[in-house]
Amino acid sequence: MELRTLALVCCLVLAGCSAPTPAYDDTPVEPTETDVGTSDPGSVSAPADPEEDQLGWENGYWYNESIAINQSDGLNESELEAFIARTMARVEWIRGAEFESTVPVEVISREEFRSGPGRDTTVDSSRERAREQLWEGMLLIGEDRTVGAAYEELYGGTVLGYYSPREDQIVIVSQNETPVVDRVTLAHELVHALQDQRFTFLRGDTHDSGIAGTSVTEGDASYVEQRYEERCGANWSCVDRPEQSSGADIADRNLGVYVTIYAPYSDGPAFIHDIYQRGGWNAVNQLYSQPPETTEQLIDPERYPDDGPETVQVPDRSGENWQRYGGAERVGESSTYAMLWFQRGLNRSTFSEESDPYSRYNYTAEATDGWAGDTFVTYRNGDAGGYVWKLRWESRDDAVEFASAYRTVLVDRLNASAVEPNVYRVPDSSPFGDAFRVTRDGRTVTIVNAPQVRALENVHASEE
Repeated sequence: MELRTLALVCCLVLAGCSAPTPAYDDTPVEPTETDVGTSDPGSVSAPADPEEDQLGWENGYWYNESIAINQSDGLNESELEAFIARTMARVEWIRGAEFESTVPVEVISREEFRSGPGRDTTVDSSRERAREQLWEGMLLIGEDRTVGAAYEELYGGTVLGYYSPREDQIVIVSQNETPVVDRVTLAHELVHALQDQRFTFLRGDTHDSGIAGTSVTEGDASYVEQRYEERCGANWSCVDRPEQSSGADIADRNLGVYVTIYAPYSDGPAFIHDIYQRGGWNAVNQLYSQPPETTEQLIDPERYPDDGPETVQVPDRSGENWQRYGGAERVGESSTYAMLWFQRGLNRSTFSEESDPYSRYNYTAEATDGWAGDTFVTYRNGDAGGYVWKLRWESRDDAVEFASAYRTVLVDRLNASAVEPNVYRVPDSSPFGDAFRVTRDGRTVTIVNAPQVRALENVHASEE
């Protein structure tokens, strides 16, 4: 899915699952193309159509063929067909993988998109409750709204397009009254369709591994998209991009969610570039059967594939009225960074452009770059909820750095009072109004949360 916000374009995919090893063999493709035309609109003679489908040719159009497109009055059916076919040819030429079938593309208005089915904002199941508790524990979505509502606010009027695996279709959301298509959005979503045809989407079993898996699919699509754009003008004639609005304003309380879900679209392309440099598209293809385990590997590709997360155990030491529910989660380095960034527990200037052309932002900070592993578990007592989040760090100093930053967030940003040694109380007026116990043992930091200070021991008894 393509979403525009904060004057940036980021692409969000809502589905994904593990993929088998590709059945085909591709060598790295680095084409040296010479365009047969010089500008769009306009057409010139093109090479003859091949007798059989081949890489770089789709539905009558070569990847370097000029096409007559004029979006000033919207796209008619023949223009859209030509635009899609040539973009498919270009995507497969860059990616070194052939489409198996033509991808349907529907262009709808912003009004049509907004009138479609909204996101479910209810919380009914134990799984949904555990998800709410996780995002609250990351200090990103408080008790004043649900995760579904936060996502609904974030997407709002900003989505530019998406690929639906269920419908096997791309939907482009036109910003204009007449149907227009942005070449970047189209190319990006076509890569997702190609992934669906040749591999499948990736889904992790924890919050952290889910973001890491998404980094493969989104990083792959963004990497191809960027290499497509690099060729426009210099090697290829390209359809002019229509003007786009900056999208709906993102309220400050949504910025933490945005920074969390943006990690695959920021560092994903750089990760894919690193893997491509190691072994071309064959190496990238293998990621669909062996994706990165953690966002730590996404942030630091040198850690892939051998440096996995440390196992962190959280023994159940809750009282008889508090019960653990949901599965154990792993938050990961990128979301821990997003938490501190959002709550100003670190200098926000660290979230800035890097020199790497394939990495838009920097998800590293002194308070989080020593992450080695973590486990997050949820507890409930009737309608009351609590959690335990245990984090392992590479060194004692790393643990001290994080614990200090986290305590700063509680006291300076959430107005918590220190009521006992290592125990803090955030006022009920805050969306994160709860009691917190923050302890460190060597290179391990343990955070316990409960509605009231007296309930902390019942959620997770202190280690003597």
